[in-house]
Amino acid sequence: MRPLYSLAFLLLLPAILCRLWLRGLSNPAYRDRWRERLGVYGRAIRIERPVWVHAVSVGEVSAAAPLIRALRTRFPAVPVLVTTTTPTGYETVTRQFGETVHHVYFPYDLPWIVRRFLDRFRPRMLLLMETELWPNVIHECGLLDTPIVLVNGRMSEQSAMRYARLRGLTADMLRGLSRIAAQTVADAERLCGLGAPAARVTVTGSLKFDIHLPASVFEEGAAIRRDLGINRPIVMAGSTRPDEEEVMCALLLRLRKRFPATLLVIAPRHPERFDSVADVCRKAGLRVARRRAGDACGPEVDVYLVDTMGELLKFYAAADVAFVGGSLAPMGGQNMLEPAALGVPVVTGPHLFNFEEIAAKLSSAGALKIGADAEALATLITAWLGDGERRDAAGAAGKAIVSSNKGATAAVIGLVEAAGLR
Repeated sequence: MRPLYSLAFLLLLPAILCRLWLRGLSNPAYRDRWRERLGVYGRAIRIERPVWVHAVSVGEVSAAAPLIRALRTRFPAVPVLVTTTTPTGYETVTRQFGETVHHVYFPYDLPWIVRRFLDRFRPRMLLLMETELWPNVIHECGLLDTPIVLVNGRMSEQSAMRYARLRGLTADMLRGLSRIAAQTVADAERLCGLGAPAARVTVTGSLKFDIHLPASVFEEGAAIRRDLGINRPIVMAGSTRPDEEEVMCALLLRLRKRFPATLLVIAPRHPERFDSVADVCRKAGLRVARRRAGDACGPEVDVYLVDTMGELLKFYAAADVAFVGGSLAPMGGQNMLEPAALGVPVVTGPHLFNFEEIAAKLSSAGALKIGADAEALATLITAWLGDGERRDAAGAAGKAIVSSNKGATAAVIGLVEAAGLR
């Protein structure tokens, strides 16, 4: 089936490039270095035999961060090459690692494009994050005897059903992996059910629990809190997606019936949506201040828009309660461990299939509450805002869950060494 897949990809390539150009209208960074996606690197630095880590965007780069740090410590002579598909992923790599790792954009999954990438960089191993399974990348690496490890592997029920429709192609890809580090037993069982050799699958837990908190994050959060209003309740909505901001505005209006001074802070998931999110809030009759513009956040401000990148942790640290987006519509959720690690209680929508076990752990500890709409979320948040002792206990429980589930990075490093990284 791989030749048919390649033909379909080739036929879609003009549309893919057109979409890239269109996305560049709202975010010009999508047009930067676009030739790298075709395996053309110009004067890009030549890297001698790196370990190649592929992480799609912000979430995957953040999850991979503890592993990348561990690789640099355990194998200091081995360069690290990180590929992403989005500019925000690239910005996250640069922000977290500077020039200590290298970055190019992930090559489109056509055989000759992948070969150009492999000929240029000759990676000694490929680490794929989560569910990044690409037939030609896996096949071409196999021809060069390049070991491939699926790291932080997850396979939700929804994803498993989609992959099962192409069972032959999926099984070929999974058999091409040297090792699979699955997040949970359920992920491992689904991967084996799709054709992964059971002997190559190990349950290591989630790298997301090994979250790295900068030493300064609490101090920075306290400074932000002073700027936003030390005595007003703050609800932080992080990584919001389309239509969720409308719900957050309705939520704020409900909260203000009990807590009139409440401030809503919104950090949208994608930077190209910053302006449209500000418009949504204004249309709801709310007064908006924007981070990038340096707007003051006086008592007259209803919504503070974080229209910058790389500051999510600081704002979570400044909040009383956090809403984590991507969860009110069936998008699978975003990383709720970030606020939990900071001791901030969390609310989300019900669609958390990408974080099933993490959500279950936090929920059972009382650190996470789930509501399907503005009314339900407002009821949950009101209970926490009205009882500081209960709110603090929920935050402490989340922090304890994160701490007790650390250790996946060390397990993955062991698998990487077993797969042949030297």
